[in-house]
Amino acid sequence: MRHNEVIRSWFTCRRTALKAQEEGGSRRIPCPLDPKHTVSENKLEKHLKKCNSREKEKPVYYVENINSGSADGETLHQVSLSERSRTELQSLLDKLKTAVTGLRCDVEDSVLSHPVLQEELNNPKNGDSAHKHLKQQSSLLGHLEALGLLGRGRCFVEFGAGRGKLSHWIHEALKTRDHLQTCDDLQLLLVERCSTRFKVDGKHQDTGVQFERLQVDIQHLDLSKVQLLRQRRLPLVGVGKHLCGAATDLALRCLLETPGLREEGEPPSKRLKTSEPESADAAALLESSPGPDSGPGPVLGLAVALCCHHRCEWRHYVGQQFFLQNGLGAADFSAFCRMSSWATCGLRPTNRDGPPQGGTNQRGDVEEHDPAEGTDAVSGFLLADEREQVGRLCKRLIDGGRLDFLKTKGFNSKLTHYVNSQVTLENVLLTAVPSN
Repeated sequence: MRHNEVIRSWFTCRRTALKAQEEGGSRRIPCPLDPKHTVSENKLEKHLKKCNSREKEKPVYYVENINSGSADGETLHQVSLSERSRTELQSLLDKLKTAVTGLRCDVEDSVLSHPVLQEELNNPKNGDSAHKHLKQQSSLLGHLEALGLLGRGRCFVEFGAGRGKLSHWIHEALKTRDHLQTCDDLQLLLVERCSTRFKVDGKHQDTGVQFERLQVDIQHLDLSKVQLLRQRRLPLVGVGKHLCGAATDLALRCLLETPGLREEGEPPSKRLKTSEPESADAAALLESSPGPDSGPGPVLGLAVALCCHHRCEWRHYVGQQFFLQNGLGAADFSAFCRMSSWATCGLRPTNRDGPPQGGTNQRGDVEEHDPAEGTDAVSGFLLADEREQVGRLCKRLIDGGRLDFLKTKGFNSKLTHYVNSQVTLENVLLTAVPSN
């Protein structure tokens, strides 16, 4: 039977079946929970009880908007940059230059690596895209090592975990060095709001390491109620590879403002350096068995690669007080977020002033993040190189608020270019460890 005949036959059978259903009083209707699929009308009640789109019972660690920040304040009317006059843009630029004057927010270059990824980095089967991700993961592990955060006796919380590759390499680094067969003192908690295919954490289910994945938005995650963290109260290390926009602020709130992670006024516990043997006190802490009402352990530090500042939101932003102290408000923050996209979008040949030299982008970036809105592209206001510099200043100002927030929480923090800009344009790493 030819293809067209097969199609016609299928439609004929389909129409016949539908007519028979209607005559029998069993017509199909869109599902009330998800109109993308249909259900027999006389079976609707039964279907609603088992439909995959039904509202499921929330897990105990789901607390709506616990990390959202205050909902109080002005309601912003979003205004694209292309809708603003030249006078308004110049006023914003003057505010920006005043705010960054004296801002101690320098970004040093520190490209590190970790030997556990060297074999994969040298593997010729890995394409350019895979190689760039491996370089970023290698440098992230190198920075964790340099800060004394990469070691056993702790729980790594990977925010925006995706497939879980960063946690995979953390486990491989510790397994290789410490020859771990069973790792009761090593936990890896992966947080991702979306359902993800080809997850690598499934490969570690038989190693003895405690891997757990939570499908929940960071905005609603109460770490103090995660059973894995309550079992042994291991110290926490927050990690993330490209936490887009507001996700960084949500993660900071989740780690440092969750009730029960550390009592008010209690200083952060001493960091355990991986180069030092565990003390008797530390070993006793690990062997202790806290009661069921105990919360997670203290936060040892964090290492988060930043990106997509144009997707930040004032409500979630942890640096609100920093902005207000500098005479800036929510409207200024919204504008600076939009202007921050100039740091990267201006590097594409189509956005440069004048005809591009050559037909390719020499940076060669294929970013995995959502681009800024086209309405935030402004032609005729500053040269492309100047817009790029303004975008970078906006990013540093936004990150300056995050550094200020971490300081108020008792952490020393800094920003670092952890990979070359040819690897990714979003190449800034935020790290923090307790001040003591």
